[in-house]
Amino acid sequence: METNQVETLLRDALSLQEVIVKANGNHYEVIAVGECFDGLSRVKKQQLVYGPLMGTISDGTIHALSIKAFTPTEWQRERKFILPQ
Repeated sequence: METNQVETLLRDALSLQEVIVKANGNHYEVIAVGECFDGLSRVKKQQLVYGPLMGTISDGTIHALSIKAFTPTEWQRERKFILPQ
């Protein structure tokens, strides 16, 4: 599965301002940014991202998934640590 397909699945299901997907084989890393995460615990944010991807996880297309989910405010604070220039 291409990273842009994962991005599309997430953008179609969630109201996200930004989605970054990296892949190494069938291991994926997702950074998702959206107001939909406001007020949610870290676990609830991850569950929200897992939802649209459950079909591809169940069928083995995605074997491992690392999720970092942020509100836009959190992302402004954290992006410098996660995406160094």
